[in-house]
Parts: sequence; C-alpha cells; structure tokens
Amino acid sequence: MGEDKFYFLGKITRKYSFKGELIIFLDTDKPTDYYQLDKVFIKLNDRYIPYFLTEIHPYKNSSIRVRIEDVNSEDEAKKLINKQIYLPISTLPVLKGNKFYYHEVEGFKITDEKIGDVGFIKYVNDKSPQHLFVLEYDKKEILIPINDELIIKIDRKKKLIRMNLPNGLIQLYS
Repeated sequence: MGEDKFYFLGKITRKYSFKGELIIFLDTDKPTDYYQLDKVFIKLNDRYIPYFLTEIHPYKNSSIRVRIEDVNSEDEAKKLINKQIYLPISTLPVLKGNKFYYHEVEGFKITDEKIGDVGFIKYVNDKSPQHLFVLEYDKKEILIPINDELIIKIDRKKKLIRMNLPNGLIQLYS
C-alpha cells in the first residue's frame, strides 16, 4: 500500500514501563474512537509495517498506553520512540454533509457565492492555529480559512466546495 492509502494517527512519545509498554499520542479530536485498535502501522524505510497491539489502555489527555506484540523490553521499546503511527484510510468512517477529511478535499474546486470559481485546493495547511485551504488563483497561491460558517455545501461527486467568502478576501491577492 502506498502513502496515499494511509493517514497519520499519532506518534509514540515515550516508554511507559521496563516491560516494553509505550505511550502513543493520538492526533485526533476523538481519542476514544481508537481505544479498540488491534494493529497500527509504522513507516520505516518508505514502507508501512504493521505492529500488532496486545494491550491498549486510555492514558492522559489524548494518549493511550499500549503493549506491542514482540516488544517485551525497555530496549526494544526505546527503538520505537518518536516513530509516527498510521492507519489505512479505509478504516476512516465515512463523513457526510459538510464534514470532511483534509486529504479528501485535495483537488476539489472552490467556488464563492459572489465571485464564482476561485481555484482548486492544492493541500490543507493544518500547521497553523487557523487551518487553511491552500489553492492557486490567478497564478498566485492564496489561503482560505477553513471555517464551518464559510462553507455552504460540499459536493463530493462534483468535487466542489461552495463557500461564502468574506468580502475582499480574494482581492487581497490581486
């Protein structure tokens, strides 16, 4: 399976015990959705390698405490610290209406109620406090805030997002 078949779930942040247990930070709004995992994938040398979980327990904040099959010592656990955890995209629940996954809308066209076609989403910037659609408009990269108030409708079949953008936002890039 290729990179487009997986999504980032979190990161192994530290060891928990001398018996090989690990803490995984889950980068998600609902960590409880992942309390029943039986397998995760770790990207090593550009390949996604499955690791089977034999135990999983809720931990502080958005973290879980896990025991991984065949990881039975502190030394074995240390080798996995700071590794990123992935799951197959096929395991994501299907979203409907105006809810969407960021990877899902790449390539969608954005149209504004007032000015019409704006451009196609190149990617989503989720590294800033305000997440942004990044698209090309009139040969320039523009940023559009991702905000439920601005999104009118998402049409998955047509790969289209209708928005009501603030007056003057697009003109800032002219």
